[in-house]
Amino acid sequence: MSTPHSTDPREIQAAVAGAIRAHSTMFLVEGIILLILGALAIMLPPFATLAVTIVIGWILLASGLMGWITTLGARGAPGFWWSLLSALLATAAGLILLLQPAGGAVSLTLLLIVFFAVEGVVSIMYALEHRKELSGRWEWMLMSGVIDLVLAGIILAGLPGTAAWALGVLVGINMIFGGAALIAMAIHAKRSA
Repeated sequence: MSTPHSTDPREIQAAVAGAIRAHSTMFLVEGIILLILGALAIMLPPFATLAVTIVIGWILLASGLMGWITTLGARGAPGFWWSLLSALLATAAGLILLLQPAGGAVSLTLLLIVFFAVEGVVSIMYALEHRKELSGRWEWMLMSGVIDLVLAGIILAGLPGTAAWALGVLVGINMIFGGAALIAMAIHAKRSA
């Protein structure tokens, strides 16, 4: 028999706040660790880039191996050959990234350039659409799109050299912002206790 759950937003908010308060020390520790790792990634971007490439290689290899096991276990299922091809691609990509992480970093950097370019164009179009509707602060979205395009251009212009640092620096920046957010959340939770 299940117990009825409250759907009152104030009770849910209070429960979430209580859980954050109860674990605020762990959030603080995690935030500090992320700040340190982020700073190290920015100070040593080639090592961070290789680390990211190797982690992605292991993830792809593991997913490919699981794909092989699952696919071969379900030989009669529809789409067997497509599933087998998918497992083969993931395994091959993982092995390539693990055996040639420097080359993999270049490939991942090219993917990053494409992402920034497409994201930049989409953000600019989104901003212009909001401008037509006289939405407030559309300029921020426009600026975000322009910055994405500039980043794509900088990384592309510096290839292959940028492949050594781009992923590491961006991962480091992400870790610093994530760590700062966790620290701020933990401090707020401790103060509100």
